[in-house]
Amino acid sequence: MANLPFLLFAGLILCVFFGVSFTSQKFRLPSVLLYIVLGAAVSSFFHDAEAIHTAAEIGIVLLFFILGMEFPLARMVSISRKIWPAGLLDVGLNMAGAMLIALVFGLGFVAAFIVGSVAYATSSSISAKMLEEKKRLASPEAEFILALLIFEDLVAPVLVSFIAGMNAGQSLSPVFMGILFAKILFLVAGAIVMGHYGFSRLNHFVSRYIQHDFMPLLAVGVALAYAGLAISLGLSEILGAFLAGVMLSETGRASEIEHLILPVRDLTLPFFFFWFGTTIYFGEGVPYVPMMVVIVLWAIAGKILTAFAGSRMFGLSPKASVRAGLSMVQRGEFSAIIASMAMPQLRIFSGIYIIVTAFAGVYLFGRAGSIAAWYDRRRKNKAAARTSRAKAGE
Repeated sequence: MANLPFLLFAGLILCVFFGVSFTSQKFRLPSVLLYIVLGAAVSSFFHDAEAIHTAAEIGIVLLFFILGMEFPLARMVSISRKIWPAGLLDVGLNMAGAMLIALVFGLGFVAAFIVGSVAYATSSSISAKMLEEKKRLASPEAEFILALLIFEDLVAPVLVSFIAGMNAGQSLSPVFMGILFAKILFLVAGAIVMGHYGFSRLNHFVSRYIQHDFMPLLAVGVALAYAGLAISLGLSEILGAFLAGVMLSETGRASEIEHLILPVRDLTLPFFFFWFGTTIYFGEGVPYVPMMVVIVLWAIAGKILTAFAGSRMFGLSPKASVRAGLSMVQRGEFSAIIASMAMPQLRIFSGIYIIVTAFAGVYLFGRAGSIAAWYDRRRKNKAAARTSRAKAGE
């Protein structure tokens, strides 16, 4: 590949991405998975592909930048008040639970923390796409699912920043933890101050010039600059990108800005998942097979339990809670982002884990309605039987 002219190489790979995306639409498969599988299949041809890695970084920065624009400061506060019980349960069962399993299987603390982080978050992109395709956006559980996804979206960048700090060779001492939290607070406080006192006053400017060709330059510039600031502090670029989106959301024109950035994101984001696939090498075989079986089973059970119990706390009916529980098993982009920071063996482990849980999640999502209906009938029949026995005993 190194001998090909850059433009020829770029054109060919974009055409391949088109074919992958079109195939995923035709067969209703998550394109994220196909990009990862494609990357793993051709990994031997893409050693040290710097151009792909650069495009991948830009794509993931823009993904989190756009995600951040969905969360103005007021909305973040409102959501956190309502979803935090389910969110903490999610962290405890799915992240800490997987981390504990990894420790039991003999992994060190840092490797176990990475495994727990990979196992944690449901795929926002797959979940949103499935809710839309199955016409469930208006269902009672959709609000809960989206709220829990938002909670995970807020936690994941912080996890990535911790892993970035640990990968930099820092020991997990109280001093390291204190400095890391101080850096995160500095980055967050800077975004809040600039968003509230700066970008919130640009509403008229953005409204007036939103259709001009220099507005994407401003938006992408802010996203890349704040992501770069995060890297310079030893944090993750995705945390900086997310906070940049939060800042620009304060202009009140997030949807218009997002519309400008989406074409750039859609061109660059596939490079991230493809690049992650190219980092997975199967030459040494599949590592940690017993641990993988246990963690995959825990990943499925843990998400079902989390979403069911969280839905009940959220105020949903048992039937809607079962649908929610069966709709959040799939892992995807967050797991891939975190796995890309792991050592090679854990990347292989994580790649297989992501693919298996994503396909399992898509299957369970499709079956959620029929399983929930069966569960509801059985629950009502048992309740009726108990009532009949109680009347017979009177």
